[in-house]
Amino acid sequence: MHALFEDAGKFLAGRILSEAEASSQIELDSGKRVKVKAANILLKFNKPGPADLLAQAQALAGEVDLDLAWEFAPDNDFGFADIAREYFSENASLIEQAAMLLALFAAPHYFRRAGKGRFKKAPAEILQQALAAIEKKKQIQAQIDAWAQELIGGQCPTPIREQLYKILFRPDKNAPEYKAVVEASRQAQQAPLQLLQQAGAIASAYEFHWQRFLLDYFPKGTGFADLPAPPPPDDLPLAEVQAYSIDDSQTTEIDDALSVTGLGTGQVTVGIHIAAPGLAIAPGSDLDKLGRNRLSTVYMPGYKITMLPDAVVQTYTLDAGRNNPAVSLYVTYDEASLEVLNKTTRLERVPVVHNFRHDRLDHIITAEWLANPDLVVPDTPAELQGVRHELAFLHRLAQHLKAQREQVRGKPETFTRPDYTFRLEGNGKGVPTGQEVVRISTRKRGAPLDLIVAEAAIVANSSWGQWLAECNVPGIYRSQASMAPGVKVRMSTKALPHAGMGVPCYVWATSPLRRYVDLVNQWQIIACARHGTTAALAAPFKPKDADLFSIISSFDSTYSAYNGYQASMERYWTLRYLEQNAITELDGAIIRDDDSGSALVRADTLPLVINVLGAQGMGRGARVRVRLGQADLISLDIHGTITARLDDPDDSSDDAPLDDEDGEDNSPVAGPIAIAVDLNDTDGTDPTPAAP
Repeated sequence: MHALFEDAGKFLAGRILSEAEASSQIELDSGKRVKVKAANILLKFNKPGPADLLAQAQALAGEVDLDLAWEFAPDNDFGFADIAREYFSENASLIEQAAMLLALFAAPHYFRRAGKGRFKKAPAEILQQALAAIEKKKQIQAQIDAWAQELIGGQCPTPIREQLYKILFRPDKNAPEYKAVVEASRQAQQAPLQLLQQAGAIASAYEFHWQRFLLDYFPKGTGFADLPAPPPPDDLPLAEVQAYSIDDSQTTEIDDALSVTGLGTGQVTVGIHIAAPGLAIAPGSDLDKLGRNRLSTVYMPGYKITMLPDAVVQTYTLDAGRNNPAVSLYVTYDEASLEVLNKTTRLERVPVVHNFRHDRLDHIITAEWLANPDLVVPDTPAELQGVRHELAFLHRLAQHLKAQREQVRGKPETFTRPDYTFRLEGNGKGVPTGQEVVRISTRKRGAPLDLIVAEAAIVANSSWGQWLAECNVPGIYRSQASMAPGVKVRMSTKALPHAGMGVPCYVWATSPLRRYVDLVNQWQIIACARHGTTAALAAPFKPKDADLFSIISSFDSTYSAYNGYQASMERYWTLRYLEQNAITELDGAIIRDDDSGSALVRADTLPLVINVLGAQGMGRGARVRVRLGQADLISLDIHGTITARLDDPDDSSDDAPLDDEDGEDNSPVAGPIAIAVDLNDTDGTDPTPAAP
């Protein structure tokens, strides 16, 4: 005797070995013996064999017309044998009964399972909805299969192209477009990105990187809500100074300006004037929430996404020709010894008379021009000549301050590599397309104007950091315990030393239009300026305020991501520069190598670090010539091969200088990516002494 029974939602058949009132021992064709409850045995039979019964029943079940069976079925619950007799004949065979059982069980949208071989037909309305859903699912699957075949064939369907960046970076895994890419990738045995590239889905490498960044950090777009710019307070006193800013020509968020008074009197007062949006933007306001959401301005060659709306920036930027609200630090120095005699902070309106642009003046304002008042440089602007003595004093002071910091650091700051600037021609003021002509120029680090601005910012940031601590008002500090390799700069609410800068403590407070932590610190500084020793009671953030720690955490990760995107876009435009200028070889220096002969080479005249082969036995500092391979603008990857060594292997004096603090180079290097790549790599020290 054989039996057909249900076990965990499956139908099995086997030979009955023994029977009891409540259960039976059944042996399957595999030889396995199972104990089956009597209630789960649905059919008993002698012929055919168990395997034959199941095979014939399954074949016949596929032929059952479910619509007809549903029509025959009664409204109340019924057994499978009953409907088999209605559907096939009154004398339905064993195989026909088993076939009906399998057919009913496999069609829950037609027949609901009532247990023990019994069923109840679904209501007509629900059945129609289920059938419509099944048909829709079939159509969607057919569409997925068709799209997958198009991708494999090298064509990208329009719906997938329209959803491309969402599929790559923020996929809805239930969407048919995503499923088609996954299916095509599986069948073609290729990574999704590679498959889409071959299908022509990615028309612009620049757009690929841009959309990836937007989806990660600006999924709702880069526009601003329509928020009015709050007016500055009308009771601010007018400062008795003539201030001027020093920035790049592309700078619109002018955060800082300088003034000098008292030259020739023996006591000189230097004013460091910082734009003061914190005087009008209230903590917790809509503008504050906007700034806290963005946390920083995002920079990239040819474009930027500002932290604050343009109306706010234009109201508080330190534009020339008007009296601008500012938080000013005045430091009085002995004119001869440069000893600090006094420091004071004021909230005021500052007359800004000039917005100097260093990229237009670096060729004029040299160390020689500042040291020799009789040196004449053609085409020197009159307004620059008018502050020549002030700039000369500021440069002398900056050199003095730098030397003092270097004594604390224990070694001088050395920067042998230039800064690089990127200019795009043909993009107007909108988002670049990637097709613009890129110009890359160099600027020597530590130029006089750089040094002046950098040291002024360090004075303000370290002085205000100490003042906050003295007033028991918390701030957001940047500290570094030591300059040992691997010791990174950290953000906290404690006034700890910054070894890399050589100062007892250091806050970021000089860029409140561009960085949210600077705006937070400015609110705290304003409280100190207004309330003095009782500022702790009036400051927006109190000691151990959990909100400060939340801001630090959010800012640290977001700011690093923004810097990483800037680095990746600078690398993109550097690779485009190679293409546009048909550069196939370049000279550089090995900055990292290994025993396999592969190495990293930093180009001499471009902001580029690449992986190369052929460096066996050369070592760090060796100067080499590299033949370049093909650049991949999606992965931002390029490789090269060393074709010649340019220095004398036996003479270390002609090796390239390596000025990294920790003996390792940390320039961003891109490697192949699947969908995303992180190009941000920092060495734990501020990138320049300025960090303004």
